[in-house]
Amino acid sequence: MSVAELSHTELVERLDALSREALSLWDLPEGCSTRLINLSENATYRVETPNGPPFILRIHREDYHTKNAIRSELAWAAAIREDSDIITPRVIPGRDGEPIQTLQGAGLPRPRHMELFEFIDGEEPDESADLIAPFRNLGETSARLHLHALRWQRPPGFERLIWDFDHLIGSQPNWGDWRRAPAMDGPTLALLERQEATIARRLAAHGQAPERYNLVHADLRLANLLIKGDSTRVIDFDDCGFGWFLYDFATAVSFFEHAPHVPELAAAWVEGYRRRRPLSVDDEAEIPTFVVLRRMALLAWVGSHGETDLAQQMGEAYTRTTCDLAEHYLSAFG
Repeated sequence: MSVAELSHTELVERLDALSREALSLWDLPEGCSTRLINLSENATYRVETPNGPPFILRIHREDYHTKNAIRSELAWAAAIREDSDIITPRVIPGRDGEPIQTLQGAGLPRPRHMELFEFIDGEEPDESADLIAPFRNLGETSARLHLHALRWQRPPGFERLIWDFDHLIGSQPNWGDWRRAPAMDGPTLALLERQEATIARRLAAHGQAPERYNLVHADLRLANLLIKGDSTRVIDFDDCGFGWFLYDFATAVSFFEHAPHVPELAAAWVEGYRRRRPLSVDDEAEIPTFVVLRRMALLAWVGSHGETDLAQQMGEAYTRTTCDLAEHYLSAFG
C-alpha cells in the first residue's frame, strides 16, 4: 500500500505510532510523549519530557529529500547559528551519534528519515495583527541570511532543491503541475498560463547572477518564524535550496498573497533589508513577480498535498483568489 492510498486519519494514526516508537532512538528520559503540531511536507511533533524542556521531532515525507540533502540542510543551519547571531535550532544526535535517524513504521510502506531538534522559544507572528514591524525585522533577517549564503563555503557534496522557474512552475516542478489545483476550469487555465508566460519572460530578464540567485531559506512564512523581543528566530530549513533572494519575501506572504496590505509588508521588508544589504530599485520593482511565482507554486502544492489540513482549507477559494491576483499583476506587468 502506498501513502496515497491511506486516508488522512489512517496516515496520522500511523505517523503518531512511529513518533512514539522513534523516541527510543534518542537518549531521552522515560515518560516522554509526542503530539502532532503540523502535517505538511513533513510531520512535526512536539515531544514533551517529564521534567525538562520539550523537543521537536521531524518525520520526513517520502521521496522529498535524500539523506545527503538533509545532511546539507543541517550543515547550513548549523553554520548560520555558528557564524552569526541568527538563532536556529540545534539538532540532537541519536544514541548512535548520528543526527539523522531512520525507522520503518508499522503500516507505512517505506522507512522514514527523522531528526530531533531543541525547542526554541518565541511567538509566531499573528497574521491578523499589525505585521509592519515584524516584516521590517524579517527583511533585516533575510538580508543577513543572504549575506551568509554569499560568503559561506559549502561543504563538498552539498545537495539541495532547486527553486528556479522550471522547478517551481515550469517543466520540472518540485510540487507538481499547478494545473491540477482545485477549480481549474478553462478561463482560469488561460489566465494563469498568460501569467506564467509573463513570469518566465521577466525572470529571464532578471537573471540568475549570484548576488540575486543563491542559497535561500525558501519558506520564510509566518509559521517558520518565532519572535522574542527584537529577535527573529528562523526554523524549518526543510525547503532551503537554490533560488532567487527575492523569493524569500514571497514565501513570507504565503497563502495570503492576495491580501490588500501585502504591498505595505513588502515596503517594510525592503526597509529592513536595506539596513543590512543593498537592494536596487530594479530588484524592488520585481517583488510582485516573485509573489505571483510563489502563489502559482503553492497552487501546485495544494493540488498535490490534498491529504494535509492546510491544502484542504485552501481548496477552491485559493484558486479563485489566485485569479484575482493574476488579473491585478497582468494589468501592471503583462
